[in-house]
Amino acid sequence: DEEAARRAKLDLSWKVALGIELMEVPFVKSVLCEFRNKLILHKQQKRFFDLSLKHARTQGFFKSRNIRIALDTTPIFGRGAVEDTYNMLAEALRLLISALGAFAHESAEEFATHHDLKRYVMAKSFKGSFESIDWDNPDERQSVLDCLVADCERTLLLAREALTDSTQESPESAQIVKVSTLLRRLLAQDVERTNTGAPKIIEGVAQDRIVSVHDTEMPARPAGGRHGRKSVSQCFNGYKGALAVEPSSQIITAVDVIPANVQDSQGAQALIEESAEKTGLSVENVIGDGAYGTIEARLDAQEAKIPYALVAPVAQFPHTGRFTKEDFHIALEHSEVRCPAGEVTRTSTPRKEKKRTGRTFVYRTYRFSPKQCGACTLRSQCLKETTRYRSVLVHEHEGLVNEAKAFQRTDVFRAIYRARVAVEHRIARLMRFGARNARYFGSSKVLFQFAMTAALANLTLMASQTQNGLSLFFVLTLMLALLLEKRSRMRYDALSFIASVRTRLQIPDALKRGGSQLAF
Repeated sequence: DEEAARRAKLDLSWKVALGIELMEVPFVKSVLCEFRNKLILHKQQKRFFDLSLKHARTQGFFKSRNIRIALDTTPIFGRGAVEDTYNMLAEALRLLISALGAFAHESAEEFATHHDLKRYVMAKSFKGSFESIDWDNPDERQSVLDCLVADCERTLLLAREALTDSTQESPESAQIVKVSTLLRRLLAQDVERTNTGAPKIIEGVAQDRIVSVHDTEMPARPAGGRHGRKSVSQCFNGYKGALAVEPSSQIITAVDVIPANVQDSQGAQALIEESAEKTGLSVENVIGDGAYGTIEARLDAQEAKIPYALVAPVAQFPHTGRFTKEDFHIALEHSEVRCPAGEVTRTSTPRKEKKRTGRTFVYRTYRFSPKQCGACTLRSQCLKETTRYRSVLVHEHEGLVNEAKAFQRTDVFRAIYRARVAVEHRIARLMRFGARNARYFGSSKVLFQFAMTAALANLTLMASQTQNGLSLFFVLTLMLALLLEKRSRMRYDALSFIASVRTRLQIPDALKRGGSQLAF
């Protein structure tokens, strides 16, 4: 921000793009920060992204009233430091001490000294303050945990007493409530009491577990915890950037930031509706990878206000060398399942499962008897040696899955699905513009960053394909560079691009006079 203010004051190329006089100072660092914060406060994170779509419409980038869109997500690594239980509790406790000190009109150091909590404020590192502790010794680790939990509970009691004695609300008391809630949540998710009453770190990972005190919204992987997954073997802490792309023009039509611990398809409907609303066009086909080929996504396509065709492959079963579900003939109309050896079973057990989206599905588990499987000539191709019988899980919407599998084998599917590569190209461009790493804390600000980066990708794409309104692209591109900050690792240097063509660019007088207003 400071560098942006300096360049707007001293750099001639910035002054040309902003349309200001030579000696004019358009803004200072605090104004730029305040403007960005106001956008986020008023839920206008996508304002400039929407402007890029508006310009794409007026310039004729969308050739048809009915469009296809390709969906995908990409990891956004959270900025918050990921810490273990000891450091998270100590950091949350330090924040609470600071809040209580401000409430009592004292410094954090003074409050900590008065209440024997200096360790959490004075020391550079909580663990480093225990110089004689052997962290490989369970008994010594337990003594640290006992001390830490006791101090947390004691400080929470001080916070409750301070709020009880307070007769009016204030920013300081609101901060105490906020940090106290965070500390209680950390204690609840990470610490339990043994039969003797001693604190113990909970084994395993809680669902939606907080992994960073400074960014409590950094989400979790599907199996629990606060991680997402790039693959089976790789996980990450942060968010997922979700986007929709119109393949023929490669314009990004919608963006969102979703928790890393939810399925990609969970935010698909919002992207589809936003694409239709912002482009003013009808979405005819939605293209996605296997993550978007779930039964819930297919039901959403059927139940949408304006139904669309979902072109996404059905998730495949892992190859184990044995028969998969696809090798069994499932006759839903007769409530029976026939195995590859010709054995038939009608024995089934129903169960219900409620998804995170709120839908409830009914499954039936069909079981073959041990007698049927015991003497089967194909047993070695179907079961492990220790397994007595085979079972097959059937969804209540199994027919919908079978239709999708049949469509997946057609040339029409392959022709449409080929267009999905467009969203991969756009993701690559967003990563070049610095979207991989979150620059802010919290999902609202991360959404702002992702939307601004998508706007920049749209503007540079349009600028490379048309000379119409080129000066508008320069102004908006510079504005986006300002708001994305100089720290962005952009390989595409918008400022150099402007400087290289400003000698042959004639900016209209009206744009010169209104440039700074347009940028802000």
